[in-house]
Amino acid sequence: MPARIMNLRSQTEPNRIRWEKAYSVVEPQINAEGVHLWPFDASFPIDVRFFDMKGRQSIRMNRHDYLELFYVYSGQSDYQVQDRHFALRKGDLGVIGSSIYHRQSGDPSQELKMVVLFFLPELVRAAESTGDDVEYLVPFFLQNRDFPHVIPADSGIPLQVFHLIRRIERELPASSNRARLAVKTYLKMILMLLVNHYAAYLGTQDNFNRKQATIQRLRPLFDYLEKHYAQPIRVEDAARLCATSSSHFMYFFKQVTGQSFINYLNHFRIAKAQSLLATTHLPIAEISQETGFCDQSHFGVVFRRLAGTTPLNYRRRFGTGRESLESTGDDAIRKDTDADAERMKTVRVSKSARSSVASSPHSKTV
Repeated sequence: MPARIMNLRSQTEPNRIRWEKAYSVVEPQINAEGVHLWPFDASFPIDVRFFDMKGRQSIRMNRHDYLELFYVYSGQSDYQVQDRHFALRKGDLGVIGSSIYHRQSGDPSQELKMVVLFFLPELVRAAESTGDDVEYLVPFFLQNRDFPHVIPADSGIPLQVFHLIRRIERELPASSNRARLAVKTYLKMILMLLVNHYAAYLGTQDNFNRKQATIQRLRPLFDYLEKHYAQPIRVEDAARLCATSSSHFMYFFKQVTGQSFINYLNHFRIAKAQSLLATTHLPIAEISQETGFCDQSHFGVVFRRLAGTTPLNYRRRFGTGRESLESTGDDAIRKDTDADAERMKTVRVSKSARSSVASSPHSKTV
């Protein structure tokens, strides 16, 4: 083969789309409750896939905890969201929030290719507790039964979103700080397109006005968290800042943010810890204290659950001075490494006791 042709193919290869059969990928991941469990990288929960929907049968009706966008690359079909049906055409964009049952309801033998973007809300919740994350995600959290889940191609929005999804896909897996920053930037650009597109619709909805009022009620809490996240914060304290009862606070906080206050606080603190691990040489024990964790073992357990890796491995992978840290044998880091196995033993013994305490959020100090 001529070198000129080979060079041309190598240059275009990164832009080629590799399609995979959606049924064989997604169907086995749907459990008996109809919940689709996507295997995200826990440290950076976002993924882009290129699905060929054509086959002998359709994927079951399902829901999921993540947020979903799909771009109709080619073909057409009917699509069901709860008890409503939508017509999908080439170039349309679907917007699906969490916990909403949906499926392709058209003839599965028809050609239909979709580019899908999956991500968890936590990805947008960066290390800034300003409440802006809620604003970005409003089009997903306000999906009532009349919500227009399909954005038509002729609006121009779907094609812009498609190009941004391709940019995200080219950065994945985001193995550097630059790549992660790029992905988050492209994602926020997508979310702003959605916010602007749905502004007129949401602006006419009473629940949108209520949502805005609720966000303002949470503002004192967000301001407090930004300054005092290293201190113990109880549910009662958070409720008092919002001038409401603990039970009502827990309800409306989850309605606005999509997760419980305890989970939100843990994600926020871990985001702060990730920033310190990546940009400073502070000992891990000190970082755990500065981000509000009562002991390093508990910090390690929560960090591993939410970030998908240990604090030490995260520092080695994303720290700005990771090469020098590994080569010079930083004493604090070496101590963390030597103690890691022993901490995990302690965690196994204490985990059940801690979880029993955590089951009573009204009295737990976090």
